[in-house]
Amino acid sequence: MQNFDYCTPTRLIFGKDSVEKLPEVMKPWKRILLTYGGGNIKKLGLYDKVKELLKDFELYELSGIQPNPKYNPSVLDGVKICKEKNIDVILAVGGGSVLDCSKAIAAGAKYDGETWDLITYKVKAKEALPIVDILTLAATGSEFDCGGVISRTETNDKIGYLDPVLFPVCSILDPVYTFSVSKKQTAAGCADAMNHVMEQYFTSDTTLLNDGFCEAEFKSLMENARACLRNPEDYRARAEMMLCCTYGCNGILSLGNSPSGWPCHAIEHALSAYYDITHGEGLAIITPRWMKHILSDKTIDRFVKYGVNVFGIDKNLDKYEIANKAIDETYKFFESIGIPMHLKDVGIDDSRIDEMAHHIAVNEGLDQAYVPLMEDDIRSILLASL
Repeated sequence: MQNFDYCTPTRLIFGKDSVEKLPEVMKPWKRILLTYGGGNIKKLGLYDKVKELLKDFELYELSGIQPNPKYNPSVLDGVKICKEKNIDVILAVGGGSVLDCSKAIAAGAKYDGETWDLITYKVKAKEALPIVDILTLAATGSEFDCGGVISRTETNDKIGYLDPVLFPVCSILDPVYTFSVSKKQTAAGCADAMNHVMEQYFTSDTTLLNDGFCEAEFKSLMENARACLRNPEDYRARAEMMLCCTYGCNGILSLGNSPSGWPCHAIEHALSAYYDITHGEGLAIITPRWMKHILSDKTIDRFVKYGVNVFGIDKNLDKYEIANKAIDETYKFFESIGIPMHLKDVGIDDSRIDEMAHHIAVNEGLDQAYVPLMEDDIRSILLASL
């Protein structure tokens, strides 16, 4: 069991009508930057609700934040507003992309140089603006962690940016605001969260406690995603799925485990940087191919445990039969919730495979992953995913 030093300072306010506590949460500040994406929060009535609750505050806005949030214009525009208007706090309303973008803005607002230097770890942030969020999509877990992912289109970079100063002060989680999430995004959110758990489960040194947490997360996510797709307004299913996603990425599932390197995320970041695909779909496509690629005598016992405890596969079968059944069940689950399971289905052909494999190998450090991946390994996984 590995040593760790862990802190999650974020306050979670969970449940129906929890947004009513927003004025109390925002009380320490005056000038607020409200960040959001498209028109969804207006369709939900959440935009008007927030404006009414915060009528006594000084409110500025940054809208149009996209999935796979962009450094230019969104991060740069947000930083500019924060500096010009002397913003006290950022209120992110939306899904993980809005919150990821807001974290980068929060750091950049307190830095005199180029914000990209912070995102790429050339400079360590000394402080950041406080962040509060109201979540409308269950997926990334950004509401309960200190990281985000930012894309820079002109260089095909998609960077995971982690810093303890970026934990939200408070996250408001009302499952009702996820009722209108489309089937596509519900499925992609589930796949994203499942892969967050897999990245922590598939590693060399684990504990029974963490394995149990992860296995329960897998089963809950699969069951509740199916329920959400059957009935989008199933409050209990939406609520449990939301909480699963919240727990999935803040490190609590892997305390004491050895690091894994998060290889599926590393590979998918290139796919969505080059092609701007939906992150969760890219992860679902890559994951079973990565599993097949790393299956060996060294990893077999981990796959056996996954197959037996998550999918109920007969433990008396041959180990490789169990492992392959588990990988097949993973593929079939993603397929069953409507996720396209080939890169060609999301507009990716073989024309840039070599370029992406090289980019990943150079930038993502996967030679240190749970099962080390070199450029040829990455290329093989991408080709198998076509």
